[in-house]
Amino acid sequence: MDSVDGIVREAARRIQADLDRLTTEMTSMFVDVIPEFRHDDAVRRLMVASTSSNLGAIADVLALNISLDDITVPPAAAEYARRFAQHGLSLEALLRAYRLGEHRFLQRAIAELSELDLSTGEALAASSRIALLTNSYIDQIIEGLIDIYENERQRWNARSDAARGAQVRAVLDTEGLDLASAEQMLGTSLRGWHLAAVVWSEAAVPDAAQFAAASAMLAEATGKIPVMISVDERTSWAWISSAGRPALDSACLRRGLGERTALRIAVGDPSSGLGGFRQTFRDAQRAQRVAVTGRGSRDVLVLHSEVALSSLLADRAAEVGAWARRVLGDLMRDDEAMTRLRETVQVFLDARGSFTDAAARMHVHKNTVHYRVRKAEEILGHPLTENRLQIEVALLVCTQLGLSVPAAP
Repeated sequence: MDSVDGIVREAARRIQADLDRLTTEMTSMFVDVIPEFRHDDAVRRLMVASTSSNLGAIADVLALNISLDDITVPPAAAEYARRFAQHGLSLEALLRAYRLGEHRFLQRAIAELSELDLSTGEALAASSRIALLTNSYIDQIIEGLIDIYENERQRWNARSDAARGAQVRAVLDTEGLDLASAEQMLGTSLRGWHLAAVVWSEAAVPDAAQFAAASAMLAEATGKIPVMISVDERTSWAWISSAGRPALDSACLRRGLGERTALRIAVGDPSSGLGGFRQTFRDAQRAQRVAVTGRGSRDVLVLHSEVALSSLLADRAAEVGAWARRVLGDLMRDDEAMTRLRETVQVFLDARGSFTDAAARMHVHKNTVHYRVRKAEEILGHPLTENRLQIEVALLVCTQLGLSVPAAP
């Protein structure tokens, strides 16, 4: 073994003597083979320093018999991994470079061994020893690099989201802000149409992958890639911007959300320009308010266009509830029979008083609708044609805001 160790040390010393040329060859190979390694000058210099420090460390392990337990990620390599994460480059590309570098280093070591006067057995033993130590070094460094990369990616994303969130809030809240200044702050045009959404998770342990899925769902439902901003671990804001008025396929979005029951989305109305950018977001916020206030509603998708009236009253739910009780009386009771009557009256009024149309919508017999309408009128004490508007509004806000009175014992 002593003779094998001596051969390994000699090969390592030969590599150390020509380390600069090997570094140049290897970094050129990375640039040619891996597109992510085509950096600007500043990052390229860091890549060269990272490659050189790793090659030097491997050569030292071989030449000085340094224990792998004492090996840590070289500072230049650690900084390059952090820069890789900051630029949004893939971890797979970085790890591929390390495996290509390992292969290239072993080729060079074998070439150096061939220059020595060795028997076949000595050459094979030395090659095996070099391969084992080099592979062990690369495995250990990669393990450390993965932690460095992922930690930096999380930190950088959080900082980027925080910065973007602050810029968006400034555009939303700053009075007198002109269009050009707002566009410069956000780095995007605000002259077209905008559609905002609030995405939130009700999972016990929020999963970041949920918000990535929400982004994909919004893209599928609108045909546009949304800009997503993480507000906190449970909430994200999203904007769809386009030259023309954006269209939302709500059925498509609802289907996608049906597969992720902990995820909910509130969507504003499309609007244009800087004022529209703000308005659609306020709409989405109000729609979310209805969603979280409405105890009876568990719809995963809430559209402001469908809850606009209730959204204006959500902050005054107690007063609205008191008014609705005066309008609806016992029809507001929270029991199965009253719930069925309320639903029937809503459909009947929406069908413009047509028993046939209401029955078709509810998939029941016309006589059933007739009976329920007459029963509701008995509870109200007057026909539905009397105070019709107030009845419709009261039923709408009670349904959307989850307002009711306890059922009788």
